[in-house]
Amino acid sequence: MSQETGNTPSLSAAAADEPRWYAVRTRSRHEKVVAKQFEGLEIEYFLPLVNQMHKWSTGLRQVEVPLFPGYAFVRLIYSPDQRVRVLRTHGVVDFVGTLGRGTPIPDKQIEDVKMLLTNKVSFKNSAALRVGQKVRVRGGSIDGVEGILTARRGQRRLVIFIEPIQRSLSIDLEGYDVEAV
Repeated sequence: MSQETGNTPSLSAAAADEPRWYAVRTRSRHEKVVAKQFEGLEIEYFLPLVNQMHKWSTGLRQVEVPLFPGYAFVRLIYSPDQRVRVLRTHGVVDFVGTLGRGTPIPDKQIEDVKMLLTNKVSFKNSAALRVGQKVRVRGGSIDGVEGILTARRGQRRLVIFIEPIQRSLSIDLEGYDVEAV
């Protein structure tokens, strides 16, 4: 699994030489299969997983499931060869972006998701919400995490939006200090 990459959606000549994060769409329920293959191919990847309780005929059981079903993230220098290498991976459907060309995801967004998972911060996976002011958490276990401030029924929440896959995570900000970015 992996870590960082750039900020701008278009690749400049300088940025073209640096690895960047991209989302790839996977076949239904193939996220873990794809991740295992990326590992074997030595492709840097990130597959965020969360634990959920599932009901089976034998009772309740905790299962590790993808945070974003149908998606995985790869970090690479985007080129025709790398694109084909990823697309030839069994279970990969396409890069997320316009015309099948991957849209880079800022390192900060991937780092923030990793921080939430590492610190076991309670969050709600929600549809794309892009309302309000961009803020940064000050202090605590999620210091530096950035997102959009929202409020519902008097409750302050921070929404981290992963634009290429149109998904977001919503965190309860009770007890956290935030500042405008």
